[in-house]
Amino acid sequence: MQEPSAEADFFDQVYKAKHRTLPTLLGEDFCSTAQICAHWVGRRPGNVAIGLDIDPDPLKWHNRYLSPTLTPDQRSRLHLVQADVLTPPTKGPAAQQLEVLAALNFSYWIFDTRAKLLEYFKTARSRLAPGGIFVLDFFGGSDVHKELVERRRRAGFTYVWEQAEYNPVTGRYVCHISFELPGGKKIKRAFTYHWRLWTLPELCDILSDAGFGRVTTYLEREDRQGNGSGVYKPSTKCRADRCFLAYITADD
Repeated sequence: MQEPSAEADFFDQVYKAKHRTLPTLLGEDFCSTAQICAHWVGRRPGNVAIGLDIDPDPLKWHNRYLSPTLTPDQRSRLHLVQADVLTPPTKGPAAQQLEVLAALNFSYWIFDTRAKLLEYFKTARSRLAPGGIFVLDFFGGSDVHKELVERRRRAGFTYVWEQAEYNPVTGRYVCHISFELPGGKKIKRAFTYHWRLWTLPELCDILSDAGFGRVTTYLEREDRQGNGSGVYKPSTKCRADRCFLAYITADD
């Protein structure tokens, strides 16, 4: 569901634009199996990654399947901690101040009140080194507010995205991912997300209230065929598309 190399390209892009050098120390909140962390330590010698996740199971998956694919030097530069992102480590390697801190795959939408999200954003800001950048991803558009099922054919399986529930009064948002396999086999609701559906203006306002001096939205540019190019540029205006992806960065 994520492409670690593309995410890391974006981290490099925004950090280099500000500092004219590439970042070294990355934090990944809600890191799950820490694929981005693993890519980061292999991307350049000396890169360090710190991943936090409250769920022990994906961290165990990383240790069993992904960690063995790394070299001993890469493993020494990757620090995974089972922890709540609201109470991150205060001692040891995982307590280092970060050049880039990322909260991706929309996982921060688990905070369903403004007070909790503000608390998280303040905590994230406190973990950044001077000049550090906080990176979020976002999806929006008119289709996001609908209850719907979308199927996308992939090599050997069909990916099923289900927006099962949306309450416009509270913003409660329940989504599922399922897989349809050859021979009629199905993995039904392999992943379930209980979120609040936030809007871009809300998030930008809360980031500002958390103390960030600059909040920037990056939208994906289209290629000549009107498809996503994978290139994200700062934008202050977006068409009212049915669905779009964006990054948000916050720094001082």
